Amino acid sequence: MSELDRIDRALIRALRRNARMTNVALAQEVGLSPSACLRRVQLLEEEGVIRGYTALIAGQAAGEGHVVIVRISLSRQTEDILNAFEAEVLKHPEIRQCYLMTGEEDYLIRLEAENPGDYERIHKEILSRLPGVTRINSSFAIRAVI
Repeated sequence: MSELDRIDRALIRALRRNARMTNVALAQEVGLSPSACLRRVQLLEEEGVIRGYTALIAGQAAGEGHVVIVRISLSRQTEDILNAFEAEVLKHPEIRQCYLMTGEEDYLIRLEAENPGDYERIHKEILSRLPGVTRINSSFAIRAVI
């Protein structure tokens, strides 16, 4: 991946605010021609800087479940355990985000459960069976602020 310049960073900032803006509007915002803008965005996609686009959904009103933040500690941080853990996490759509962390816990997971009973199922059938897990610490979100 090449070094990001001022224009790349401006493109990323604009797309974070509104990934659905037209290429013409994006080009105008960052000071490029539409063709140059399109090519820069395509390069950012090809290099993996832009990994995809998503829609932000309005939580439970849109049929989503309760957000649960889960902190996971592993038995060891060896490459084989980290790889096995991450490969298994990718198999479960209930897990919406997963981050390798510094600090006391090894991973932070954001998942969604329909209700506390559904979370109990996820805990028993998924989280507790992930490779290398020694401790699971979970918190239910009360509401989203942003």
